[in-house]
Amino acid sequence: MARDLMFQQEIKDTVQQAYAAIATGAGETVARRHYSDQELAEVPHGAIEWSLGVGNPVRYARLQPGQVVLDVGSGGGIDTILAARRVGPEGRAIGLDVLEEMCERARGHAAQAGVEGWTGFLQGGMEGIPLPDESVDVVLSNGVLNLSARKSRALAEIFRVLRPGGRMCMADLTVEGELPPEVANDQSAWAG
Repeated sequence: MARDLMFQQEIKDTVQQAYAAIATGAGETVARRHYSDQELAEVPHGAIEWSLGVGNPVRYARLQPGQVVLDVGSGGGIDTILAARRVGPEGRAIGLDVLEEMCERARGHAAQAGVEGWTGFLQGGMEGIPLPDESVDVVLSNGVLNLSARKSRALAEIFRVLRPGGRMCMADLTVEGELPPEVANDQSAWAG
């Protein structure tokens, strides 16, 4: 049995437990920092309340009708729903989240938005995306890649599912310089 020297499973478990314990998302105040009034009018209030992202990758993804889009770490579905509106019924928007509860919540939001016919949500991790090779035109990610204990594996999976010429548009958190040891060694920091 291989040893988990980087405590990857512990980090993964900590992130999942932290997100499962969240009672609501960042809410409208934070969503208004990243999304225009017009964009917010395109999604149900619940998707706005469950917004947990750090940016707005949909705005910069240059989505076109008919494309297949994967939203890695879809949460309450705000970016998946916005993507579904951009690709239309001839396209497909797929949300991927590690928590089935979040997928269920997002499915309800997609139904409220009227895009459920070309929108789907899958439970799974970014380090093992449950989609075939070269099946996606665009991958979105909003404040999620930083949560992976295996970022190189998550990026390899994203590359695997992208079609030739496909692209990724992400918003995320980065750290410049060294973290203090008490932060770098704190498992809860991976989820915060």
